[in-house]
Amino acid sequence: MKLGKLLAVSATAILTATTLAACGGSGAAPKDQANFSTGDIIATMDQSSVTDVISSQALDDTEEGLYRYQGKTVKPAIATKVVKPTNGGLKYTIPLRKNAKWSNGDPVTAQDFVFGWQRTVNPKTKSQYAYVFEGIKNAKEITAGKKPVSSLGIAAQGKHTLVVTLDKPIPYFSKLVMNPVFFPQNKKVVQKAGKKYGTSSKTLVFDGPYKLENWSSPNNSWTETKNDKYWNAKAVKTPKLNYQVTKDSSTSLNLFQSHKLDLTGISGDTAKQMKHDKHYSSAPQTSTFYFELNEKKDPIFKNQKIRQAISMSVDRKQLASKVIGAGVIPTTQLTPTKMAYDPKTNQDFTKETAASAKPNDYNINKAKELWKQGLAETGNTGKSINVTLLGDDTQMSKQSNEFLQSNLQKLPGLKVSLNNVPFKSRLSRSSSGDFDMVVSAWNADFPDPINFLSMFTSDNSYNNGKWINPQFDALIKKSQNEDANNPSARWNDLKQAQDILNQQQGVIPLYQNAISHLKSSRLSGLDYGPSGSYNNVSVKLDNSKK
Repeated sequence: MKLGKLLAVSATAILTATTLAACGGSGAAPKDQANFSTGDIIATMDQSSVTDVISSQALDDTEEGLYRYQGKTVKPAIATKVVKPTNGGLKYTIPLRKNAKWSNGDPVTAQDFVFGWQRTVNPKTKSQYAYVFEGIKNAKEITAGKKPVSSLGIAAQGKHTLVVTLDKPIPYFSKLVMNPVFFPQNKKVVQKAGKKYGTSSKTLVFDGPYKLENWSSPNNSWTETKNDKYWNAKAVKTPKLNYQVTKDSSTSLNLFQSHKLDLTGISGDTAKQMKHDKHYSSAPQTSTFYFELNEKKDPIFKNQKIRQAISMSVDRKQLASKVIGAGVIPTTQLTPTKMAYDPKTNQDFTKETAASAKPNDYNINKAKELWKQGLAETGNTGKSINVTLLGDDTQMSKQSNEFLQSNLQKLPGLKVSLNNVPFKSRLSRSSSGDFDMVVSAWNADFPDPINFLSMFTSDNSYNNGKWINPQFDALIKKSQNEDANNPSARWNDLKQAQDILNQQQGVIPLYQNAISHLKSSRLSGLDYGPSGSYNNVSVKLDNSKK
C-alpha cells in the first residue's frame, strides 16, 4: 500500500470531549467497553475497495479470512489448518470450518471466498488492490480485461473445501491472504445492497469477532459488539469496542487523562511530552520513509559515492527524535524491522542485513569526502549542484524537509530548494519523473521483504528514481522463480538483494514509521501483528486498574 493512502486525512470534524463523556454517562470509561481513538473515519467496509489502515482494522475486527495472526504466528481462522501447497507450489487445497457462520446465521462457505475474490479482480469493481492477486491463476489477465472472471484460479469443492491454483509459486501466500481484500463475501448481502454495500452497517454481515453497529461512512465514532455467531466467540474477552475519531494530540491526551480513552495515538510535541510516562509506548509500523533520487533526470545521482554522501549527511536520529518525535525509528534499511523473520533461525530480517547498512549512518566528514570524490568522478568539481526536494504539504512534512535541507546543504556546493505539494500532486509527479529528489513512503501490503525490495527492480513502475542494478534484479527474480519453493534459498536471495540496496543506496531510507500510544493500565491483551493491524480477539479489561 502507498502510505499516503493509508494515512490520508479527511476534513471530517473532530468530536469534542463533551460528546465522548456522554458515551460513558459519568465521563469514565464503561467497565465492559474498551475505548479507542483513531485518526480518521472508516472510509469503506467493502472488502474489495479497502485501501486505508483504519478501514482495514475495522475489517480485521469484524471479518475473518482463511488465517489470522496471533503475535507473529499465522494461525488458522476460517480455514482449519495452515495449508502447504502441492503441485510444485501451485495448488492449495484448504479445508474450511463447518461451524463458521455469518452474523445473520448464514454458513460461511467456500463459495463466499470464490465470490469475493472474483468480485475484487473483476475490472467492473475497480478495486485499487486487485493487483495483489497477481500470481493467482489468470488474475493479471482478468484485471486487464483479457480473460473472464470465472477463469480465476479459485474453486469450491463442496461447501467446505477451497482450491486455489497459482500461475507461479507465491511463498508468502499464507501472509498475503490475511489482507482484507481476500476475505469472503456473502453474495446475497452484497447483491442486495448494490452500490451501497460497505457504506453502512445495515448493508453488512460479519463472520469475525465483532459486529459493527449503527455506523455509516461519515460517522466520527462507531461501536463494535461481540459477534455471538463467530466460530471462536468464546475467545473474545471484551463485549464491546468503542472507536472515536480524534485528530489533535492534545485532545487525545486530555481524553486519556480523563479516563475516557483506553488507547490513543499521539504525535509531535504531545508525544515528546509524554515519552517517559508509564502509559506511553510506541508500536513500529511496517512502513518506511525514504529518499528517491531521480537518476534519469539528474545523471549525477547515478554515481554511487554521491548517493552514499547524501545518505551519510542525514542525521536520522535527530530527524526522528527532535523533528518528528512520535517514536519513529531511524533506519538505513528499506525493509522494516519486526516484520519478517528467518525461516530457520527466526531472526529479524533487518538484523541479518544490518552490517551492510551500518556504513550509511550519519557521518558528515565521511559524507563530504565521498561527495568530493563523486563530484570529481562526474566532472562536477567546483560546480554548484542545485536540486529541488519534493514533499507533501503537511506541517510535519514541511518541518522534516526543512531539516533535511539543512543537513544536505552541509555538502560543499549543494543547494536544495523545497517544493511541498498536495499528496496527490506528489504522487503524480513522482510517477511521471517530475522531480530531482522526493521523500516517498511505502507500507506493506503483506509482511514479507519482497513487498519492499521488488519495487526497485529495473522495470517496476514504483521505481521512480530509475536506479538499476542487474545483480539485484536477478536475485529478486530468482527468489520469485527457481527458489520460490525453497524457503532458505529464497531468504538468502532477499538478504543479498537488501545488501546490494544498502551498499549502493539505490534508495535512501530515512525512518520506519511508528505510532506513539498512551494505553490505560486496565487494558491488556493487545496483539499487534506483522500485518500492521491489531488482533482484538485477545483484548482484556481489568477494572481494578486505572
